[in-house]
Amino acid sequence: MGLKKVLKKIIPSPIFKVKNYFFGPKKFVWFTFYQNWQDAENDAEGYNASDILEKCKSSLIKVRDGEAVYERDSMLFDEIQYSWGLLAGLQKAAIEYGNELCVLDFGGSLGSSYFQNKGFLEPLKNLEWCIVEQENFVKCGQEEFENDQLKFYYTISECLKEHKPNVLLLSSVIQYLADPITWIKYFLSLDIPYIIIDRTAFTQDSQDLVCLQRVPDYIYHASYPCWFFEKERFIKHFQDKYNILGYFDSGYTHSQVLNGKKIYWDGLILKRNEIS
Repeated sequence: MGLKKVLKKIIPSPIFKVKNYFFGPKKFVWFTFYQNWQDAENDAEGYNASDILEKCKSSLIKVRDGEAVYERDSMLFDEIQYSWGLLAGLQKAAIEYGNELCVLDFGGSLGSSYFQNKGFLEPLKNLEWCIVEQENFVKCGQEEFENDQLKFYYTISECLKEHKPNVLLLSSVIQYLADPITWIKYFLSLDIPYIIIDRTAFTQDSQDLVCLQRVPDYIYHASYPCWFFEKERFIKHFQDKYNILGYFDSGYTHSQVLNGKKIYWDGLILKRNEIS
């Protein structure tokens, strides 16, 4: 049995207590597909960046201070919901590098994935978690959340001056980039040994699709464009430099059918070819 199938079998699906948030039909509202990104962006309402930041900050302070267990998308939960594929990839990379893990978490908010997984990573000899984010998130992160393990940077190049990551984490981020292929080429040029892609939107259609996503007001008020990638085409961008160790179900959102097209969220673990 190949590793891809093994990962599917050994990684359990999370059990969610807050079912209405994860599985309810109103978590996100997806609108009609658009011909291109610009058309979707023209119809988007955008978002209040300061409002989102304050919600994320308030929730993560409670997690940091032990008043809450887990945060994602500014929402608090009464148990940690793990992405087991992500955790498996982090642990594999750490083992291969002498129980040392340095993560470049691109678009990692104020540390949601760090706080989510640090309990499993505490036995490591060394853990460095570096977040590259928008300016307002970086300022807040540096003031409120930085510690010996968790650091915040304005750019990837700034981060690489101080750290040598062995994992690039892209969690729920690539589909929100206007030009994802250019970004993927840049990520590949960084030559980081492992890339872990999590919570990424795919479609079973024969081509990439663009849609408009609206976040319900009880999370925060926003709408913005989003890609749904045709998986085989998406994977080909990585295959010259990376081997795919396995796919995993991100576990947070069920697949859906939108306008007759199946959409779903998945993850994958990639390892640089020359790493034995």
